[in-house]
Amino acid sequence: MKPRVTVITLGVEDLDVSLSFYRDGLGLSSDGIVGREFEHGAVAFLDLQSGVRLALWPQSSISHDTGLTTVPFNPTQMTMGHNVSSKVEVDTVMAQAGAAGATIVKPPHETFWGGYSGYFQDPDGHLWEIVWNPQWLE
Repeated sequence: MKPRVTVITLGVEDLDVSLSFYRDGLGLSSDGIVGREFEHGAVAFLDLQSGVRLALWPQSSISHDTGLTTVPFNPTQMTMGHNVSSKVEVDTVMAQAGAAGATIVKPPHETFWGGYSGYFQDPDGHLWEIVWNPQWLE
C-alpha cells in the first residue's frame, strides 16, 4: 500500500458541539457542516495540514454507512498525535484545548524518552497527544 492518508474521520455524538470545539476552540479552519440535506450525510471537514483533513461524522452515520453496530467507546484504542516545535507550544496548545472544553488527561510533562507531552480528550473522548520531540525538529 502506498500511504495516501488524506482524511482522518472521528465518530462524534453531537456534530455541532464537536465542530465548535475544533473550529472555535482550537482554531481549525472549516466551512462548517455540509450534507445536512442527506440522511446520514451531515459532516464537517477541518483543515489540518496541506492535503490532510479531519472529518467529524456522527457515529450513527458511520454505523449506517458501514453496517457495523456501535459499541462502547474506549479512548485508549487510538491517539491522535500533534507534534509541535517547542515545549512552550505544548503548554500553549494544551491550555487552548482546556479553555475550549477538553478534558486534560495528563498535563504537559517531561517524557522518559526525552520529549515533552500532554494528553487531552475532545468532547467525545478522542485522545490527543500534544508532543514536542527533539529528534523531529525541522
